[in-house]
Amino acid sequence: MVRILPHLYARICQAVVLIGAWLVGSIPVEAALAGRRPNIVLVLTDDQGYGDLSCHGNPLLRTPHLDRLHDEGVRFTDFHVSPTCSPTRSALLTGRHEFRNGVTHTILERERLTLQAVTLAQVLQSVGYATGIFGKWHLGDETEYQPDRRGFEEVFIHGGGGIGQTYPGSCGDAPGNTYFNPAIWHNGSFVKTRGYCTDVFFGQALTWIEAVQGRRPFFAYIACNAPHAPLQVRPEDEARYAGKIANTNAVKFLGMVANIDDNVGRLLERLAILGRDRDTLVIFLTDNGADGGILTGYNAGMRGKKGTAYLGGTRAASLWRWPGTLVPGARSNLTAHLDVFPTLAELAGASSTPAIRAQVEGRSLVPLLESGSAPWPDRTLFTHLGRWAKGADPATTKYRMAAVRTPRWHLVSADATNTPRWQLFDVSGDPGETTDVAAANPDVMRELTQAFEAWWVSVQSGLVNETVRGPQLNPFKERYWRQFGGGPTEQEKRLMDPELSPVGR
Repeated sequence: MVRILPHLYARICQAVVLIGAWLVGSIPVEAALAGRRPNIVLVLTDDQGYGDLSCHGNPLLRTPHLDRLHDEGVRFTDFHVSPTCSPTRSALLTGRHEFRNGVTHTILERERLTLQAVTLAQVLQSVGYATGIFGKWHLGDETEYQPDRRGFEEVFIHGGGGIGQTYPGSCGDAPGNTYFNPAIWHNGSFVKTRGYCTDVFFGQALTWIEAVQGRRPFFAYIACNAPHAPLQVRPEDEARYAGKIANTNAVKFLGMVANIDDNVGRLLERLAILGRDRDTLVIFLTDNGADGGILTGYNAGMRGKKGTAYLGGTRAASLWRWPGTLVPGARSNLTAHLDVFPTLAELAGASSTPAIRAQVEGRSLVPLLESGSAPWPDRTLFTHLGRWAKGADPATTKYRMAAVRTPRWHLVSADATNTPRWQLFDVSGDPGETTDVAAANPDVMRELTQAFEAWWVSVQSGLVNETVRGPQLNPFKERYWRQFGGGPTEQEKRLMDPELSPVGR
């Protein structure tokens, strides 16, 4: 037996490790991800569809930094969210369907996240994470519903569903706000910012990250209101696509997405400069199906758009980048926004309490992040647009934009109200949902319709906001006037008055 000197043995071991690392590329030496406690940056855009990225085949857009997230991380190609804004945010932050959170609309107090829910930010904060939100909250503008009461210690947000939006009751932004130089609610008071909203949100997030990094892990939730209408865009971004498509609104929309992409590039560059690139998980998600992007004529071959129950209304971009830890690749498993909460809680090493186990419906994506061949049992997901009239019985629109999804099948009732008009699509071979195969599959129809009926009954107890009457004035406006003086204009009075507003009560 040949005896190797200790120092030579150490050199040989070091060489073996280096060669092994070279052979496996970015496969981590420690494969298990649970409890690794990465920094987390979650970017969520508003009304950007799955097809509104060049890496997803868009023939007009150029999104090199989003493409980099796509190429350098794990991407979930059959990832689904809710058909509109507040519902997706509610499900994302709680791990359960929005109806169980009382969120059935985007306005009229029905956007308020029930105070009984535990949020992802609260869970991460409980295990030592610094938590910050930058941009769009849209889960209640009254004080007790605000993000500083829901686990976020750094708050830098606009009000309502979008910058400048105002509706009767509690949902509304600071008066006079636009996408340029908006007044932003920052840790208890308004600040008057300078610049374009997306630049402002990313800029503030990066400043905060630089301040907290190194002391404890951080969770930065950057929730852009762009590229949601109104299509307010920087002239230099609009100019990038001028003349490339006849529809001038499409030009504006594309410019807004290009600006988001630039800011993702800023984020990645800053993380690298700070030395946090390899211990930070960056996630990019979109919040519902395409809206403004439909103007370009490209929707990745899908049927439907924002506000519909077809795949084009719910399929979202889902890009997860963690250099040196996640092996880049695609995952075609059926996944959803419900899965983000349990995934990030597991990565952070948070214990699952009985209350959390009772709340969370989603599954942890950690096995799929570790391996594309991980077991992933079949599942059933439910979609419903909600948005019935204020004060109406939800059953009157029970079957309007409702859907049941399994890995193979998609059951959809689009234009019905209290009587279903079910269509069935085999999306494994017909992802564009062109052929209704309901008649040929009675057993599948029976199974999925029964599942929907049981689900509908199960969520009724969660609809806690249906009869709530909001305040006479928007809380954000009241705070603004208290800080700077002034009061509502006649136009604002009409917008906020339930008797005068076209939205109604």
